Amino acid sequence: MTVHLPTIKQLQYLVALNQHGHFGRAAEQCFVTQSTLSAGIRELESLLDVVLVERTRRVVRFTALGEKIAGQAREVLREVQILASLAQAEGKPLTGELRMGVIPTIAPFLLPALLPHLRKNYPDLKLFLREETSQASCEALHRGQLDCVLLALPYACGEVESAEIYEDHLYIAYPEGEAPPASAIAPAEIEEGRLLLLEDGHCLKDHALSACNRPEIRASASMMGTSLHTLVQMVDNGLGLTFVPEMALHAGILDHTGIEARKLEADHASRRIALAWRKQSPRGEEFTMLAETLRELTTKLAKP
Repeated sequence: MTVHLPTIKQLQYLVALNQHGHFGRAAEQCFVTQSTLSAGIRELESLLDVVLVERTRRVVRFTALGEKIAGQAREVLREVQILASLAQAEGKPLTGELRMGVIPTIAPFLLPALLPHLRKNYPDLKLFLREETSQASCEALHRGQLDCVLLALPYACGEVESAEIYEDHLYIAYPEGEAPPASAIAPAEIEEGRLLLLEDGHCLKDHALSACNRPEIRASASMMGTSLHTLVQMVDNGLGLTFVPEMALHAGILDHTGIEARKLEADHASRRIALAWRKQSPRGEEFTMLAETLRELTTKLAKP
């Protein structure tokens, strides 16, 4: 009896739908139309002679068997990715496709300075970037959707290897004329009622609050922002003060504003920028090399 096996593409469609619970968003992730993705999953159901997904106008609901098969499909795709990485690792390092996740409090400040150097030094490297929060990036890394992640430590990213690139100190940004005369500020001097923080999901907020070691700050923060650029504009309009990483200062985030920044003086008042990848990745040596390249290129940015 001939056994017809599912295709990799069909498994990718199923896993994407299981992840997003929505045909449109799953199709976007797979770079296909919604009808193509839906047809692929129906073909898979026909091939296996089972119902994997219950469809209604408003809800996509996986059957119990569908959940099990989606979970197994995720493992199969991870193994396929490892197979492809094994072949690539045997070739010239830092060539071909590389999918890197970068968190939002790093991407706009570091990448414009780094990418031209990477293109020059590694012209055969096809770098695909995905900007997401630390949690989303780490989840995508373990699903095999990313090869490595540029993030800030400490952060619990699961079973990963990592190589630190440099230490990024934290500063406090004040509206024009409101900064204390001292060059450094202790956590006790921060007016918690005027503090503007990033919304939940951004690890920079957790790093800053951990450095301050003042639980009342989280409860007293007056506003949550979606990005550092938004918070900087609010500070420039006299609405409060916020935390800013050193790399953002060097990238010119305060240019054309009246904002003054003061260094946060506290234990662990910094975050460690690092490159992380799956422990079982056969491209570990490549990522170590990439981290070393990034470390060299960011030397100037790390200087006060």
